[in-house]
Amino acid sequence: MRRLAARLPRRDIVFVASAAILLVVVAMALSAPFVFPGGPWEVVGPPMARPLSDGFLLGTDTIGRSLLSGIFYGARVSLLVGIVATALPFLLGMLVGAVAGYYGGVVDDALMRLTELFQTVPHFMLALVLVAILTPSIGSIIIAISVVSWPPVARLVRGEFLILRNREFVEAAVLSGRGDASIILREILPNALGPIVVMASLMVATAILLEAAISFIGLGDPNLMSWGYMVGASRTVLRTAWWVSVMPGLAVFLTVLAINFLGEALNEALNPRSALGTMR
Repeated sequence: MRRLAARLPRRDIVFVASAAILLVVVAMALSAPFVFPGGPWEVVGPPMARPLSDGFLLGTDTIGRSLLSGIFYGARVSLLVGIVATALPFLLGMLVGAVAGYYGGVVDDALMRLTELFQTVPHFMLALVLVAILTPSIGSIIIAISVVSWPPVARLVRGEFLILRNREFVEAAVLSGRGDASIILREILPNALGPIVVMASLMVATAILLEAAISFIGLGDPNLMSWGYMVGASRTVLRTAWWVSVMPGLAVFLTVLAINFLGEALNEALNPRSALGTMR
């Protein structure tokens, strides 16, 4: 961990700004119930009040709810979906990819055909169908995003295992009589974590975007305020009250952009050769 921290470009202004944005989003998510105890659905002023007017920093929406309150509470939904909907497919993809890459043969063929089956279906359309079938809720959104997100992880892990399974330290572990589970978890997986961790960081951004898109079209959890819902609910007044859509849309944009930049920095820290390749 110390070596990884030393490699991170802490003096890079893009990295610092991205880390600061993500910390602000986390702080908003944690402090939302204390800063806005009335919740995001409370009507607190006239509809479509402009930013910095009537005491509202970002203005109000079409009903008169505080946009700042909605953005604070929306951060909680985005981070929850981003983390949980990344952890579940991450674990499933690692399991499928590790088994396929380690054993090979018929097992590899069967698992990769299953993976390709999921990859042939458009991810967003499959997620919409699953949410509609399971009824819109935060749980169904997380399940839908998890179902469409695990195949790339499985293929990446499989590729890493195919490279590492014939290395000397793995053969030595096999000759020593250790079991398959021990070899996979203690020998191969730790040496394959670099690119997997980088992919996981980028999957968080993808999950946040998918949740925003699902909520935008009206299939989000009706009991939770999310950034996608805020943008979708105000799209009809975009010309007359632009800030009602732009403010939550800007929150999605900055959060996803910050996570992507941090993912690139993490990639360069874990794989310094990639940085040298781009410099050339």
